[in-house]
Order: sequence, then structure tokens, then C-alpha cells
Amino acid sequence: MVEQVFGGGWTEEKLSRLRKYLEAYTVIFTRNPRARLLTRIYVDAFAGSGVRSLSDDGEESRAGFLFEQDEDALGFINGSARVALEIDPPFHRYVFIEKDPAFAGELENVRSDYPDLAERIEIKHGDANSVLVDWIEGTSWQRQRAVVFLDPYGMQVEWKTIKTIAQRKAIDLWLLFPLGQGVNRLLTREGPPPQAWANRLTTMFGTDSWREAFYRPSSQLGLFSKEPHLEKSANFDSIKQYFLDRLDSVFAMVAPNPLVLRNSRNNPIFLLCFAAANEKGAPTAVRIAQDLLKG
Repeated sequence: MVEQVFGGGWTEEKLSRLRKYLEAYTVIFTRNPRARLLTRIYVDAFAGSGVRSLSDDGEESRAGFLFEQDEDALGFINGSARVALEIDPPFHRYVFIEKDPAFAGELENVRSDYPDLAERIEIKHGDANSVLVDWIEGTSWQRQRAVVFLDPYGMQVEWKTIKTIAQRKAIDLWLLFPLGQGVNRLLTREGPPPQAWANRLTTMFGTDSWREAFYRPSSQLGLFSKEPHLEKSANFDSIKQYFLDRLDSVFAMVAPNPLVLRNSRNNPIFLLCFAAANEKGAPTAVRIAQDLLKG
């Protein structure tokens, strides 16, 4: 049974699991003689300002949701960058990506708060998908390994980004998947969603096979048609399994039971997912991650 985290407490729960995994990751890499020779990199593609509190009313406009934002989801925006910087032993490099110019500017202050790590921190300003893909493709992975954290505000993560991460076979991925906050809301009950929404789903999943997975012919005939129309058959469980299957199609291993994060009204909003790309290290990585996702 997957542990369910309710309300505003998920921010702490999410960051707690990330912290524990990063601690285990760096310990393994420093104790193993061969792994010790590799460069360890932490990448936060939606780094925010580096803190967890929200200070202005402009947050909702930058969230990128096609629907009004869930009030409890606002707590997810910041905090992971500093969590990573507090890990001991530290990473060799830190890459923080942020699209919002103001937040990217505030990230510069992180260097002064962590002077011993300042030279290891690289801050990139731009769209997370394009910046991250360019960075991955421009990096030699023969002697480097990374943990990438994709903590989007909504449905910004594209399948191309996920696939690029998996193809390098050197990166562990932590991903916040917008189960109820994004995907389920786009899946209209009476027939497939409007084209713009359908395109967004296809971009995120990397295929339009979600149509067959989430819709089925209705037993009722349409008003002006002799053919049955389509109706939504998807629920939270089937959406979750579909996305896990998509991850499994490109990664060496995927944690089978992601953490379900719920709002104060007990509605599923996000899944905290984990996938490992390196075939040799994947069993250990997934075992550690799954234990953390259980509680």
C-alpha cells in the first residue's frame, strides 16, 4: 500500500525523501573505490529561488497550469536546491535551472550562503526542457554521474527531456508527475479533450497512445451518429500505471510504487516518481528509492 501524504505536509515529505536519497547516493559514491573516481552532479531543473516560501501574488501566473492552481500545490515550488547543498559528503557540481528571471537572480545569493561550495554551483536561466537537454547532450558521461530532480509547477516536463535523461545511462531521475493537478483534469469525460490539451498530453507522454489507454467506446450511441462515442475510462490508478510503463520503456529500472501526494481535501495531486538509467547501478538505486517512497 502506497503511503499517502496529505495537505501542506507534502513539501516536507518530498524534500525529506530527496534529502535521504542524496545522502545515500553520495555515501555510496565515496565508499566505493571505483565510483569514487566519478564526478557527482546534482541538477535541479526547476530550482525556484532556493527557498520554500512564496512571497508574492504572481506565483499563480507562472505555474503553467491550464486550470486554476490547487492552493495546496503552491508549497511545492522551492527548497530542493538548498537541500542538495546541505548534503555531506557534497556533490562535485551543482546545476540549478530556473526560467523566472527574478528567481534565477535570487539563486545567485545561494553562493554567499554556501561559500565552500560557491565555485561548484552553476546557475542557468531559461526553459527547463531546452536548457537541460542541451546541457545533457553537451556533457561527457563516461566519468560523470548525476541525479536530476524535475519538480515542475504543472505539466512543463516534456517526454523528450525524460528520454534524453534515460539515454545517457548515467542519471538517476526524481520526478514530480502532475497526476490530478494536470493530467486527470485534461482528460474530459465526454470524448477526447480539445486539440490544445491533447497536444499537451502527447508532448508530456511522448506518444498519443494515451487516447486508447484512457478512453473507450461508450455503450450509448451518439445523438447524431450510429457509432458509439468515446468516453473517459481513466482513473488515477490507470494514469499512474500508464506513466510508469512509459518510464519503464526508456529507463533501466523504475520504482514501482511512487509516493501519492494529496491535498487537504484528500485528492491526489502529484506522484513522486523515481527511475534509474544505469543498468549496473539501477537495482541498488531503485531499492533505496522505493524504501524511501514507502515512508
